[in-house]
Amino acid sequence: MTSFGSNNYEDIIDELRDAANQEYFSLELPNEDDLVLVEEEILVQIPMDVKIFLLEVSDLSLGSLEPITVADPGSHTHLPEVTALAWENGLPREYLPICQHKNGYYCIDENNEVIDWQDGEVMDERWDGIWSWAETVWLHS
Repeated sequence: MTSFGSNNYEDIIDELRDAANQEYFSLELPNEDDLVLVEEEILVQIPMDVKIFLLEVSDLSLGSLEPITVADPGSHTHLPEVTALAWENGLPREYLPICQHKNGYYCIDENNEVIDWQDGEVMDERWDGIWSWAETVWLHS
């Protein structure tokens, strides 16, 4: 089990689910087959923590940010669409976008850290993985 400070990802999942607004909006959670299809489509292996994120919380509507999803190919948050658009907009291919925002993308880098890529540059702030980002950024967006 991966831990992040005093919280492990299971605690963060509970925190996200408690804060989510599911009365008005709900997506389906993907299954392992959905993840395999998406990996084949983008030709990139999805890091394990991102897979767990997609399998456990990608059905949530929370705050103003809309992280990637894989269950609905028609969604504007569908990982292959977000990835293609991000790469087309200049995001280096070593970064996997996890969430589009106003000026760019939150992305996973090769060290599984989340970086903020805006206007063609990596910003200074980093998060120690997708769960740290989810708890400190997405939860409070």
